[in-house]
Amino acid sequence: MSKTPSTIAFVLVCLALAPVRSGAQEVRRYIAPSTAAEAAKPPFSGAVQVGNTLYLSGNIGLDENRRVPDTADAEARLLLDAVQKTLRDAGFTMDDLVFVQVFCSDVKHYDAFNKVYRTYFKKEFPARAFVGAGTLLFNARFEMQAIAVLRK
Repeated sequence: MSKTPSTIAFVLVCLALAPVRSGAQEVRRYIAPSTAAEAAKPPFSGAVQVGNTLYLSGNIGLDENRRVPDTADAEARLLLDAVQKTLRDAGFTMDDLVFVQVFCSDVKHYDAFNKVYRTYFKKEFPARAFVGAGTLLFNARFEMQAIAVLRK
């Protein structure tokens, strides 16, 4: 099997999602939870923690009026601020991220995203995929989902 970056990223995600076998049931903790009974909320939770691993739902960078900013860098900043807040609410940091997947409506925004993205980390960057995805919700340029593991 060829070890292309996308193959390696896929394997990392599969390993991270593989259930841990132990005598005790892993406890789930929901960050910004949503349930089937809450019809007015979107049908997903912001993040789910199982053990030392946090699975973050997709985020987009909307302003206070729930609109996409005029520039790619402003949108990237709002997106990463939202991810950082979810991590912080769960007791994690950006440096706990181990895998990030960025969906982008037009890959011409790659450099603008990276310029902002680099400023959110103090340690090693997580594994990452940057995927051209076509139209995103609200006509956003970026959507990001991630997996974090607490550093020991």
